[in-house]
Order: sequence, then structure tokens, then C-alpha cells
Amino acid sequence: MMSKTIQDAIKTLNTGGIVIFPTDTAFGIGCRIDNKQAIERLFHLRKRPRAQATPVLVDTVKMAQEYLLPFPNDVIDQLIEPYWPGVLTIVFFANTENVPTLVRGGTDTLGVRIPNHPVARAIIREIGVPILGPSANFHGNATPYSFNELDPELVQLVDYVVPGEIAVKKASTVIDCTQKPWKILREGAVQLSAKG
Repeated sequence: MMSKTIQDAIKTLNTGGIVIFPTDTAFGIGCRIDNKQAIERLFHLRKRPRAQATPVLVDTVKMAQEYLLPFPNDVIDQLIEPYWPGVLTIVFFANTENVPTLVRGGTDTLGVRIPNHPVARAIIREIGVPILGPSANFHGNATPYSFNELDPELVQLVDYVVPGEIAVKKASTVIDCTQKPWKILREGAVQLSAKG
């Protein structure tokens, strides 16, 4: 049985709202990937530069593949199998027809991960599409790793907040797999050597 909190978050997202929710790394702020108005509003709320792509959270590899070009086998074997669900964001070529330009920051790539958090995954699974998953802060401000660290001003601007615990409390590692060798864009919770 799903908690009322999760049901309310799903309802909010499905009606074009913006929700703050816990993930394994930090609190995220998100909306549906297929709602352009909500995406515009999310960028506006966070004061995020429009040229800066935003990470996306998915529930399964199958869901990720609907929004990306097919993963090469080495990415599946060396990154997805060992680290998903978990704290690794993989940047790969987007299926640009399915991913709004603003989410991609005008590029042809997209950063995706499967969070290892039951609340985040339940929400995404029920919605059936990816949700945007940047950290729940104003652009450039500190990342909130606990409920108490959320900026009250930002909380006022969103439509719903899901409380919860964060297990890792460290940003995800981001790896760009659009080039060889792969390039680590952000050192985070997973220690990787950029091979591939």
C-alpha cells in the first residue's frame, strides 16, 4: 500500500506540479519530463541558467532507453550493472524527440540515473515517465542533504514536499559516456576510473 504522501506527490506531478522529494543522494526537485510548462517553471523557480542541462531520474534501464540512444555494451557491463540503482549519473546521447530542449540544455545529451531510494522510485514508477532531478536548491546555493536544510523560500514556491531520509548525503558521480575514454564530469559518491 502506497503512503498518502507518495500518492499526493504523484497526483501533484501528474497535474503539472513541482515536487521536492528525497533521493539517495540529496533532496531533489522535479516535474514530469513531458510537461514543458512545468519544466519552464522549474528552471525559473531554481533560477537555473537555461543553457545548463538538468539530470533526469528513471525507474528502470528500459525507461532510460526510451529517452536515450541505445547504451553500448561496455556502458551496461561496467557502469549500469554495477552501479544502478545508485549514485552514478550517466551522460549519453539523448533521443532528442522525447527529451525537451530545455532539459538537455540545448545539447544532444542527457544525464540519467536510477536513484536507490524507495520513495523516488515509487513516484517515478507510478508516473511512468522520468522526472527531472536536480537538487532542491536555488542555483548555486548549498545542496540540501536533510529535510531541515531545505530553503524555506524554495519550499514556499513548489506545490508539494515529500519528507524523508537521505542515505548517502553526497552528490552522485557524473560520467560522460558520449566520448572515449569516458570522462568524469563530477567526482561524487562513486569512485570511478574513467575507462571505457
